[in-house]
Formats: sequence, structure tokens, C-alpha cells
Amino acid sequence: MTKLTRADLMSLEQYAEQRSAFREKVIAHKAARKIAIGSNATLYFEDRLTIQYQIQEMLRVERIFEAAGIEEELAAYNPLIPDGSNWKATFMLEFPNPEERKLWLAKLLGIERQTWVQVAGFEPVFAIANEDLSRETAEKTAAVHFMRFELSTGMVAAVKAGASVSMGINHPNYTHSIQISQVSQTSLAADLS
Repeated sequence: MTKLTRADLMSLEQYAEQRSAFREKVIAHKAARKIAIGSNATLYFEDRLTIQYQIQEMLRVERIFEAAGIEEELAAYNPLIPDGSNWKATFMLEFPNPEERKLWLAKLLGIERQTWVQVAGFEPVFAIANEDLSRETAEKTAAVHFMRFELSTGMVAAVKAGASVSMGINHPNYTHSIQISQVSQTSLAADLS
């Protein structure tokens, strides 16, 4: 997938005019790319459109309009766009109650390394997590992680040919797996080349 450039982004004024329609488009697009694994863990798969939306929102909120500031946002977010042989996702541990969340984050140390995807007929691929910086301490993991699932050439071909895809977590304190829907599978297959 091609990385975003300044030419791909709207000016603050253009974005203000088109934000509502663009936001609706992105929300509909994201629906197929949100994969819940159990009731408290979700993978939000990123692509060029989801990252463009994130950058546009950051530029809007921070009122960034100068070239250097825009380039900084592009440099920060472009690495989250899939490269054609992988899926990239934001992984969130979602516990609404702050006290419960604190307890679970302590129990789920290392969960980011126990999260996997599996293309039918192949071994599971475990996440490469938090390449930018560590998000866990000796006492707890973070509620948000950034993950990359690197697929072999055979896996890419199988997904593009319609092979089913499962996802899961094999952590001693949180073990769940699912087979993703056809809609999600089609959306994620578009990330692969």
C-alpha cells in the first residue's frame, strides 16, 4: 500500500467542509476492520484510509498547517499503513471500569506477544508488537499496543484466493479465538499485494 504524502491530505479548510462525509465513509470502512477477540480485546486493522483519517483529525485538532508539522504527522503515522505482505493493527484491551482495567493489565503481561492470526492451512503468525517503543513494565501491560502480522507469500496468495482467516489470543489469563467474517476477510485481503 502506498504511503501518504502531503498531496493526499486536505487543507484544514477543505477538511472542515468535507469532514462529516469523510468521517461517515471512514466509520463504515472501519466496521469490517474491527475484530473483537473475546469481550475485552479488539484489533483495529489500519490501512491507508484509516491512517489518512487519523492524520486529518490530528492536523485539525492541533491546527497544523505548516509543511514541517504535516511532514511530522506523516512520518509518525505512515508506518501504520500495511506494506503488502502484512496486516497492521491497533490492539486495545477494553475494560470500562478503571479499577478492573488496572487489575487486568497486571494479569495480562505479555498478551501482545500471544496474539495471532492464522490463514487456513498455515501455522499461526504471532504479532510483532510495539516496534516503536515498549508498552509494558514489569508490573503491567498497556491498554493499547501496535501490532504487525507478517505473512508469507503463500499466506498472502491463500488469503487473496479466499482462504479463511482466524484470529486469537493464547494468554494463560485470556484465551479466545474466532474465525473472521467474509466481509472482514475481504477488507483485509485488500491490504495484501
